[in-house]
Parts: sequence; C-alpha cells; structure tokens
Amino acid sequence: MKTIKLNMAGLFLVLGLLLISSYSNAQDLKLTRKERKEVRKAQMNANFHILDSLLNARSFVLEADFLQDKYGMRVPVISNVNFIRVDQFKSVLQTGTGTGFGYNGVGGVTAEGKINSWNIHKNAKELSYTLRFTVMTQIGTYDVLMTVNSENNASAIVTGLWPGKLTWVGHLYTLNNSRVFKGQNTI
Repeated sequence: MKTIKLNMAGLFLVLGLLLISSYSNAQDLKLTRKERKEVRKAQMNANFHILDSLLNARSFVLEADFLQDKYGMRVPVISNVNFIRVDQFKSVLQTGTGTGFGYNGVGGVTAEGKINSWNIHKNAKELSYTLRFTVMTQIGTYDVLMTVNSENNASAIVTGLWPGKLTWVGHLYTLNNSRVFKGQNTI
C-alpha cells in the first residue's frame, strides 16, 4: 500500500516537473502577430460576456478617473470618491475631492435614489453596451447614459432638470471589488 502511494507521488512529481519545463519552453516562443490578434479577440469576447452578466445583474460601480463638463474640459479625480454605484434598484451618484469640504463631507455632492427606468442595448459588433437609466433622488431627477466596452472602459453622461451635463470617465467594477467611499447624502 505504501509503495503504491509512493509510486503515485513520484509519478505526480515527475509529471509536474515535465509540465513546468514545457511551460518554461512555451514562454520562449513568441506569438505571431495573427496569433496575438486572435488571443486579444478571444479575451474581448470573454470580457463582453462577463459585462453582460454584470450589467444584467444591476450590481456594479463606475469608478471615475476623470470628470468632464459640457464643454469637454476633463479633470483627473480621485476614483474612490467619484463614482456611480448601481445596486439592484438603487443608485448613488457622487462627486468629491477628498478634502472634506462640501455638502457630503468628501468635497462634493452625493445623490442617492431609486432607479425608475432601465434600458440596456447590446452592440455585439462593437462588443459594447449602452445603458440608460433614470435616478430619482432627494435633490433631483437624473438621467444617466452609460457606455461600456469590452476593454472595461466606461463613460456615463449625467443630465438633470437643470441645463448642463457631467460625464464620469473610468472603469467598471463589481460591488465586491469596488473601493469607493460614500459620503453623506446631500439634502
């Protein structure tokens, strides 16, 4: 019985060493341009299907790297206080600077409310999604038009009842992988 276990352990050890050596040889081989293109296309298709489940579950956060005004002026921002969070039928829109000065305690404004309408348009050719929803908050009603591509680049144009718009430009994360800090609700 012991010799069988020892022989099996030796067999697995030899197989492991062979796999490691073949893996190290595989790293030496360079992919051709066509192969790299095929690998990238496969990754994009996989990301596209992951985005599908993420958006349909209504459980994600857009962490903004930049905020852009209606004139196209783009400002780099702190991503953990500038975000749009969607959790089932609730949403949070927040801007902030991290200084602590502002209506929400993080240097900006926080609007939390209920999602009223929800429309997803899937573009299989471009491997992207367009998402439109409306958020009813205590400080107003906001329309959000979000576009997400399979490279996980996302932008959301937020408009309200007042003239103007603000665009969040960043990346999409699951709620569990997000590292956002929600400030106090703005009243």
